[in-house]
Amino acid sequence: MSLQIGPCEAWPTELCCTIPEGMDAGDVERWTLVASNILWGLSGRRWGPCPVTVRPCRQSCLDGAFPSFQTGAGTGPWIPYIGADGRWRNASVCGCKSDCSCGELCEVYLPGPVYDVGEVNVGGEVLLPEQYRVDAPGKLTRVDGECWPMCQDLAAPPGAPGTFTVAYRWGLPLDAAAIAAVSELTCHLLKGCAPAGSCGCKSNRNLTRVVRQGVEMEMPDPTLIYSEGRTGLPMADMWLAMVNPYRLTSPSRVYSPDFARPRVQQQWP
Repeated sequence: MSLQIGPCEAWPTELCCTIPEGMDAGDVERWTLVASNILWGLSGRRWGPCPVTVRPCRQSCLDGAFPSFQTGAGTGPWIPYIGADGRWRNASVCGCKSDCSCGELCEVYLPGPVYDVGEVNVGGEVLLPEQYRVDAPGKLTRVDGECWPMCQDLAAPPGAPGTFTVAYRWGLPLDAAAIAAVSELTCHLLKGCAPAGSCGCKSNRNLTRVVRQGVEMEMPDPTLIYSEGRTGLPMADMWLAMVNPYRLTSPSRVYSPDFARPRVQQQWP
């Protein structure tokens, strides 16, 4: 996928304002995308859905844990155990037996949050949705009695023999509150960017106090509002305070040198 610096597309809106005179549909679409970019960044860059195709790498649950049990180059570590049926087996190279599971699960990790899975292709065969499921946080689990490939030919194109690809969408879904927030910000930008606009992108950023005919008005410094990661609009700021109360600039991540992340297929615009 291409380097992502904003949402994959403009967020849906339900505008509660009148489109200013002189603005066409292209202008509305452009400023909707601008509003979406602003709220996407201020809310922690977690909203989607965004399409992505990955080439997962199956990892042993015992990688690095038992270095003395190596069985040969490329086979990974192993350790014997007694299964639920009383038979001796070697530890699985895919998934582990947890406190909640009576057996071992065959699973691979998908960077998420996973919105939905479009296609799972193993060596040119597209699996049915009944053959797998997604467990949080982003674990693609095989449930048909088979297991994911131990390795794959990363030089071959997706769908070729010996390959394993997963096409899915990641990102949190946009709810009614998010749509209301981006609609308010879009209206604000449209009013200010119209030919006769006086707010939004054409407002005077240095104006904080107005005195006219005996009426005095004092407004907050917009630079202070923006430095706090807010927009100054009630609906948009309430949504930001709800979904990003600690003003995170990106999703939290945990990195481990022992964890093999799936290879992402690059898509150039």
